[in-house]
Amino acid sequence: MALDTPPPPPRTDDSSDSHAPPLGAAPGAARHRRPAAQDLTASLVVFLVALPFSLGIALAAGAPLTAGLVAAAAGGITAGLLGGTPLQVSGPSAALTVITAGLITRYGWQATCAITLAAGLLQLLLGTVRVARAALALSPAVVHGMLAGVGITIAIAQFHVVLGGTPQGSTVANLAALPAQLSGPHPPALMVGLLAITILCGWPRLHLLPGQAGRLGGLLERVPAALVAVAAGTALAMFFDFRLARVELAWGRHDLAALPHGAPLALLGAVLTVTAVASVESLLSAVSVDRQSGTPGNLDRELRGQGAANLVSGLLGGLPVAGGEIRGSANVRAGARSRWSTVLHGCWLLVAAVALTGGLRWIPLAALAALVMVVGMQMVGFAHIRRVYRHREFAVYLATVLGVVLLGVPLGVATGAAATALLALCRLACAHLEVSVQPDGSYEVRTHGPLTFLSVPRLTRALAAPPAGARVTILHDGAFLDHAAYEALQSWRADHLARGGQVTMLTVRQEGEVLDPDGTVRSAGNPGPHRCRAWTPWVGHRCIDQEDDPHRRLLSGVRGFQSHTAPLVRPELARLAREGQTPSQLFLTCADSRLVTSMITSSGPGDLFTVRNIGNLVPVPHEPGAADDSVAAAVQYAVEVLEVRSITICGHSGCGAMKALLNGVHEQPGRPTPLARWLRNGRGSLARLARIPAEFADRQVSDEVEQLGITNVVQQLDQLMANPAVERRVLDGDLQLVGMYFDFATAQTYVLDRESGRFSAVAGSREIASAA
Repeated sequence: MALDTPPPPPRTDDSSDSHAPPLGAAPGAARHRRPAAQDLTASLVVFLVALPFSLGIALAAGAPLTAGLVAAAAGGITAGLLGGTPLQVSGPSAALTVITAGLITRYGWQATCAITLAAGLLQLLLGTVRVARAALALSPAVVHGMLAGVGITIAIAQFHVVLGGTPQGSTVANLAALPAQLSGPHPPALMVGLLAITILCGWPRLHLLPGQAGRLGGLLERVPAALVAVAAGTALAMFFDFRLARVELAWGRHDLAALPHGAPLALLGAVLTVTAVASVESLLSAVSVDRQSGTPGNLDRELRGQGAANLVSGLLGGLPVAGGEIRGSANVRAGARSRWSTVLHGCWLLVAAVALTGGLRWIPLAALAALVMVVGMQMVGFAHIRRVYRHREFAVYLATVLGVVLLGVPLGVATGAAATALLALCRLACAHLEVSVQPDGSYEVRTHGPLTFLSVPRLTRALAAPPAGARVTILHDGAFLDHAAYEALQSWRADHLARGGQVTMLTVRQEGEVLDPDGTVRSAGNPGPHRCRAWTPWVGHRCIDQEDDPHRRLLSGVRGFQSHTAPLVRPELARLAREGQTPSQLFLTCADSRLVTSMITSSGPGDLFTVRNIGNLVPVPHEPGAADDSVAAAVQYAVEVLEVRSITICGHSGCGAMKALLNGVHEQPGRPTPLARWLRNGRGSLARLARIPAEFADRQVSDEVEQLGITNVVQQLDQLMANPAVERRVLDGDLQLVGMYFDFATAQTYVLDRESGRFSAVAGSREIASAA
C-alpha cells in the first residue's frame, strides 16, 4: 500500500463504475466494450484467489472455517453493491487475524461475531459523518509497521501448523516453542507445506524461464498461485494417503452472533480496535485500487459499504471484513470493469460454500497454513521499508512492528503513535546551528531547521560566541520561528547593539536568496537589491558579472552556486551520496533548453530520474532503421533497478522536433543524417495524428505543431508499453504511466486524463481556493 504519492480526489458521482480506457484510446472508446463479459471473467479469477485465502484466514484466526466463507461472501456482495470503490474486493482480512484470534480466546466465537456487528454499525456512522479522509492521516510508518507486525505474527504461528504442530497463544510463546517443534516435525505436513510454499514463491516467476518455457510460464501465471498451491498440496496428500488434519466445514454447527459478556469498557475497546484497523486497511486499499484502475472513488461511501458488510458478516457468523489490496489488484488485473465482478465473486463463494463442501474437506490444513504464512511474510514489504527509511521514519516503523509482535495490535499501534510524536518533538528540538568567523573578522551564525522554545538554550550558547563589539550576521533558513526563539534573538540583538556591536539578521530562502527584515532580496555576493531567481537567464542575471563569453558565464554561475546554494543543499546531497539514489519517478522529456524539469515539478536532488532527448521520443524495440538502445536502457534501469513507481512523458509547445516531423525531415532522400534517423521514432505520432489527434479538454489547439505535440505524448506512452519491463509492472498494477504537456507562453502544465483521452490543465492551489 503505497502512500508516497497523494490519493486521488474523491469522486462526486457514485454512478461512474466503468474502468478507464487504456493510454492512447480515443475518447469514448470505453463505450464500445462489453463490461458484462469482462466482469464475469474477472469474478471467476478473484473467486479462485479468495476461496483458499478465506479458509486460510479463518484457520489462522482460530475461527470456524465456515466463518471465512461467510465473510468472503458477505464482503463481496454487500460491500460490492454499496461500496464507493467499485473494483475493491472485500473479505476476511489478514490484518485483523491477530485481533480476531485474541477476541475468540477472550470472549468466544459468538461474542466475537457480535463485536464484528457492532464495528459495522460504527463504520456506518463514521461513513455517514464523512470522516473517511481523516483515517488516512495516520502515519504511513505506523500503518505499514502494523501490517508488518501482524504479518510476522501470522507467519510464526502458521509455521507451527506447517511443521505439523499447534500454534501457541502469543508470539513470544510461539518463538519459545519453535526449537522443540523444529526438532520433531511431522513429515507429511512438512512435505505438503513446503510444496505449497515453493509454488507460491515460484509461480509468479515462471515468465522468467528461458525460451519457450518462459512463454508457457507467462500463460500459466494467469492461474492464481494460491489455488495451484492448495490444489497441489491436496493432490500430494491424497496420492500418498497422508494422515493429516483437513478442512472441516460443519454447517450444522455454524454459530451466529450472541451478546458478549464482559466489562463494558473492554468490549468498547474491542469494537473500536476492529473498527479502526478494518477501516484504515479498507481505505488504504481503496486508494491503491483507485490508482491502479484510474477511477477515483468515494471513500465515505466505501466506509459505509464496509460497515454494512461487517454488519451482515457479524450477524451471519462470519469473520470481520475489510477491503484487501491482494484481491482488489487481482480484480483490476483480470480486467474488471464495474462493481459486478466483485458481487459475482461473492455469489460464486456462496455457491461453493454449499455445493463444494465435500470437495473442500480434502484440503489439508498444512496447505492453507503455508498459504497464510506466505501472505503474512508478504505483508513485510521491503519497498515500504525503503520508503520509510528514505523519509527517516524507520524508528517509528520498527517500534510499531515490535509493539504489535510483542504486545498486540492496539498497544503496538499506540507504541508507533507515541514514537511518531517523539520523533516530531525531536525534530522540533534538533535545529542545527553553525558559528563561523569570516575573513574580515566578522561572525556569521547560520540556523537550519525550526527554532522553537526547545532550541533556545542551544541558540543562546551559539549567540554567546561572538565577542562584544563584533559584527554579526544571522542567517535563518526560513523555517518555523516560535515566540520564545524570536524573543531570545531580539533580546540578544538589543544587548549586542548596546555593547557597540553590529547585527544583521537575514532570512535565507531555498533558492539561495537572502531576505532583509524589510523584505528586500539580497545576495552575499552583491549587496545591491535585485530580484534574482535560480532560473533567471545567465545573460540577465545581476548576481553574475556580465560576460560575453558563454564559458565564463557558466563558470560565474558555478561560482554563484558554490557561494550561495551549495551550503544549503550540502547536507541533503551528502545524505544522497551515502544512501544512493531512490527516485520515485522517471521523467522523460525533450532536450529543449526552455524546459526546466525541476521548476515545473518543484523537485529537488534525488526526486526525478530524468531522460532527455530530441522530441521526447521512445524508440520501439527492433524498429528497422530507428532503434536506439540508450533510451530503452535508461527505462529498464529505472523500472527494474530503481523500481520507480511512475513514468512521465512530457512534451512542450513550439517543439522543433514536431516541426521537423511535419516538414518530413525524417523522410529526406539519400543517406539520412543522425537527426533524420532519430526522428523516425516519431512516425507513429504522425500516423496517430491522421487517425485520432489528441485534444485539450478546455481549449482548442493553437496550431498543427501543438496538435502533433500532444498526440506525440500519447503515442510515446503506447510505445513505452512495448518495453517488456514496463508492460509487466503496469499489468501488475505497481507502475503508472503519465502524459504531460507544458505550454511556454502561458506557463501552464496539462496532464492526460486517461478516462477522456484529453489533456486537462493543472490548477494551482490559489485557483483551487478561488474556485472553492
